Amino acid sequence: MMGVAGAGKTLIGARFADALGIAFADGDAFHSPASVAKMAAGVPLTDADRAGWLAALAGRLAEARRHGEGLVLACSALRRAYRDVLRGGDPGLQLVFLAGPEALIARRLAARTGHYMPASLLASQLATLEPPSPDESPWTVDSSESPEAIVVRLVARARAA
Repeated sequence: MMGVAGAGKTLIGARFADALGIAFADGDAFHSPASVAKMAAGVPLTDADRAGWLAALAGRLAEARRHGEGLVLACSALRRAYRDVLRGGDPGLQLVFLAGPEALIARRLAARTGHYMPASLLASQLATLEPPSPDESPWTVDSSESPEAIVVRLVARARAA
């Protein structure tokens, strides 16, 4: 489950995993305390900041693959290079790209409470975002639809795959 902050990765990812009866992992839980503090201060992460985080996420994907377990992972995966690191953990990784209008995502972030990621970082995330290319075979979803409708569509697609 990939996309900018506020796209719905955690909400939709957790519901999708539950509907499939598989594990869910939130990439936010894998950030170092230093990265969380940096983002909370409104400072965008650099590629160097993300390196250890992406390696840990790739490791979690590899672990699920080794054990033959399904896993839905919520991770911004904003750049192709980041997604390539994740594919190192599971070459069969299926991307679900949650794309939505900037104004909607900004409203969601402004209304969100109890999360370290401030709405002010949305612009940097959008500037960093490299939408997945066709050769990555993403499932692109309009995140402005209801979470329920999105999950129903994703479950049908996963079962048909």
